[in-house]
Amino acid sequence: MNAIMPNMDLATRILIVDDDPGIRRLISSFLDKHGFQTATAANPIEMREKLAVDHYDLIVLDVMMPREDGLTALRSLQGRDAPAVIMLSAVGSDVDRIVGLEMGAEDYLAKPCNPRELLARIRTVLRRREKGGARSPAAPAAAEDVHDQRRFQGFRIDMDMRMLYDPDDRMVNLTDGEFRLLRAFVEHPRRVLTRDQLLDYARGEDSDHYDRAIDVQVSRLRRKLGETRGGGELIRTVRNEGYLFTPTVAKG
Repeated sequence: MNAIMPNMDLATRILIVDDDPGIRRLISSFLDKHGFQTATAANPIEMREKLAVDHYDLIVLDVMMPREDGLTALRSLQGRDAPAVIMLSAVGSDVDRIVGLEMGAEDYLAKPCNPRELLARIRTVLRRREKGGARSPAAPAAAEDVHDQRRFQGFRIDMDMRMLYDPDDRMVNLTDGEFRLLRAFVEHPRRVLTRDQLLDYARGEDSDHYDRAIDVQVSRLRRKLGETRGGGELIRTVRNEGYLFTPTVAKG
């Protein structure tokens, strides 16, 4: 046993339970690359078979499965030595989330979810369990995992985890280019930024010829921020100059 455990994921065993083989492969492959030991099950019956012969520290459990759903399966995962459970569901309503948490799940994520967010939630749950702490349904991310966060117009962006949440606290899926562009706007709010400045601020290592896509990226970002659904003009075009990010941005 290592006293310091520089990489807490090395010996951690995770079971992914989902009836979709593509999702099982995606999550398993992603977590394997981050040092976890994973196994998969297509349904709760296979889950219980694997639990009977192996120990798992955490289960990623889908809610919507045929014959026996995840919430029913969750009832059988009670007890002092039961693994932690993170629920995944395509039905991301508050009611379903609350029911899952009240039944003993440590956390709940709506599908489709960003694998990076799932990874962050898994690490948070495992750290909390290691310290013997109880889960907090109102705050799924532990305080130690709160990084550089900014807020604008009801949105929340985690600059370190590269995640954006809308005013209903649902994750907005952004491409790498869209995130870099939004970060540039958030770090320079209420200032006119030329296309060349946006290119400099948002450029990544793999962004050759990115300048030619600035206008396209802005259009896509506007759509994802909900401007076309009455969310207001968050990114204003300034003729012959560039773009202006109009909201006030607050830290924390």
